[in-house]
Amino acid sequence: QVQLVESGGGLVQPGGSLRLSCAASFSIYNIYAMNWYRQAPGKQRELVASMTNGGIRRYVDSAQGRFTISRDNAKNTVNLQMSRLKPEDTAVYYCNADPTGLPTARQYWGQGTQVTVSS
Repeated sequence: QVQLVESGGGLVQPGGSLRLSCAASFSIYNIYAMNWYRQAPGKQRELVASMTNGGIRRYVDSAQGRFTISRDNAKNTVNLQMSRLKPEDTAVYYCNADPTGLPTARQYWGQGTQVTVSS
């Protein structure tokens, strides 16, 4: 069964840090891109961070310099280290596997983990 399972969400104060983890039930070695998306209440889901199997990392502007994505192809895990968190980072964070990078190809999603940044 193809599964992505996120963990590490929670409540954190502004300025704090969290590390999200995503464990895949399949090999991610040949997965083109492993991504983290987020969706805040009343907003569209947005791509926060992406890492290709070639090691290219991309971030949404608001996360640049604060978030770091990493992937371990041997352990089939993807992590998102988040620091200097802001209330506007509050959202459900989803792990995503994009096997090919083609828009018509099937992608895989986790169930999401809640991140709340509040004092």
